[in-house]
Amino acid sequence: MIANRSFALILLPTRNNIQLFYPRTKMKTLTRIMVVLILFSLSISAEAQIKVDLKKKLEQQVNNRLNKKADQAIDKTLDTLEDSIAADMKKDGASNQNTSGQDKQSGQSETKNDQHAGGQTGGNQQTSLQSYSKYDFIPGEKIIFYDDFTQDAVGDFPALWNTNGSAEVVTTNLYPGNWMKFVMDECVWTDGLLKLPENYTIEYDVIPIGGLEGERMSGWHMRLMQAKNINAWDAGSAPGQGGFHFQVEYFGRPGYSTWLYGDACAAAKLSGFVEGDNLKEQMNQKYHIAIWVQKTRVRLYQDQNKIIDLPRAFPAGCVKPDRLRFEYGAAMISNVRIAVGAPDMRNKLMTEGKLVTYGIYFDVNKDVVKPESYGTLKEIAGILNEVPDVKVRIVGHTDADGADATNLDLSKRRAASVKNELVKSFGVNGDRLVTDGMGEGQPVAPNDTPANKALNRRVEFIKL
Repeated sequence: MIANRSFALILLPTRNNIQLFYPRTKMKTLTRIMVVLILFSLSISAEAQIKVDLKKKLEQQVNNRLNKKADQAIDKTLDTLEDSIAADMKKDGASNQNTSGQDKQSGQSETKNDQHAGGQTGGNQQTSLQSYSKYDFIPGEKIIFYDDFTQDAVGDFPALWNTNGSAEVVTTNLYPGNWMKFVMDECVWTDGLLKLPENYTIEYDVIPIGGLEGERMSGWHMRLMQAKNINAWDAGSAPGQGGFHFQVEYFGRPGYSTWLYGDACAAAKLSGFVEGDNLKEQMNQKYHIAIWVQKTRVRLYQDQNKIIDLPRAFPAGCVKPDRLRFEYGAAMISNVRIAVGAPDMRNKLMTEGKLVTYGIYFDVNKDVVKPESYGTLKEIAGILNEVPDVKVRIVGHTDADGADATNLDLSKRRAASVKNELVKSFGVNGDRLVTDGMGEGQPVAPNDTPANKALNRRVEFIKL
């Protein structure tokens, strides 16, 4: 006879504290099967040793079947629990999103939106400046295109873009400001053609979100491309006249490719993936993407990491990008900034006596320097340390949103924070640095569009 066997009762934490147990009806069925099999085995006229082996085999098979059924029941319950938690999170997110929208209507200061050199990206965590110690990206000075979607009403399609699919402006409970959200199999692109020089930078913030298949990350795609004409949306997997394609797959792995037309150019196309679990994107997390194009060379940064560096991404005469396009998958995009490549900082400061920079970032309504500022600060510190007898005034500026007094105070505190980082992180003698803030009092452009407001949000270094 088979020895009596005991079965463990499994208790899992579900929303309703429901106990998971093996159904009694299924146990009765399996017991009947066991009895039949035992009787059948006893009826076989064979050697005793054969009977013993058959009993052992029967025990193993019964145990395997029971364990398999139990595992299936556990998996089903865990799936139900996971779905329940996801549903609760979705409800909470919707509730918080509504609250965020109400807060936005009340209005704050000039930094109510994510801003460059005046409140870049607002997250829930503060990363140290030193964590970006290998970050050498320096944003361009003269703005070609800028959109933080503040000129668009929530729920509308953004005015500076076009689409053959759909997108809308939204707010989120996780990060401040307005965001362009897309969940689609189609494309969203800059409406007009961009006049890009040989040296320029592109920056934007992105949040991967749940896609067409539900609350699962579906990835997202970006193309820097040359369009066929201003009106063409350029269908297909290799649209327009060619370009650079950056993709984040549904499981978060970044990748890239180039597509080029013509006998000579097609042979130079590139493709690959960025390996490393630490570089995989996660759903509902914000990432800062920075692209630096210098003639044929393309560098791409994800947060503090330079993950792509292609010296000949755009071989001479093969392609001249003039459009930025987001496509396929699901994400939220904000703070899109395209600017002429980094200026000659040394010449500006030492010869002209004044350096204007847009590469020093702050959180919304905060005066703490963001780590994305490392490349710019490192460059400025290098100039100052090479000429130790030069003194500099650091001046903060804001746009005209919000109260005058608030903006004035904020600009002064931010200038002081810049001085502190130059001293603490780069060893600049603090006695050579004085700080001041002008708030919104010295604009360099009308405060009438997002691009012009971005020009007014800046930090200046003035040689004394």
